Amino acid sequence: MDFSVVNWLAVVVAAVAAWLFGAVWYTALSRPWIRAARIDPSTSKKSILPFIISFIAELIMALVLALVVGAMTGGEPVLVAGLVFGFVLWLGFVATTLTANHRYENFGWDLTLIDGGHWLGVLLLIGAVIGWFGAPVAG
Repeated sequence: MDFSVVNWLAVVVAAVAAWLFGAVWYTALSRPWIRAARIDPSTSKKSILPFIISFIAELIMALVLALVVGAMTGGEPVLVAGLVFGFVLWLGFVATTLTANHRYENFGWDLTLIDGGHWLGVLLLIGAVIGWFGAPVAG
């Protein structure tokens, strides 16, 4: 792996933007998501841990997407490449995994659409930031 193609500032900015997107997404869709996920708000535990874990996951996603886009563009990421790879990785790995898992877990399509839409937005946003920032500045 060639970490020289990684713009570390872009990775951090992308992860922060993705995390904030998730906060807005799930705040706006909190009632339908709680229903679809079959969560009883009166018995659910409040914890900061899921928020920390989701940020770390998005940081890893941003790093991996930067590596993929960097490798596939010869180290010169551009906005369109970031968006395309974000979509393709979402379609090939996230959408398929969510769909399969939710079918085994007996959840409805509403949960799959809410969660899948969130991860699509996350990967498109990460890809856009990685592509927009471009290659790291040579030091």
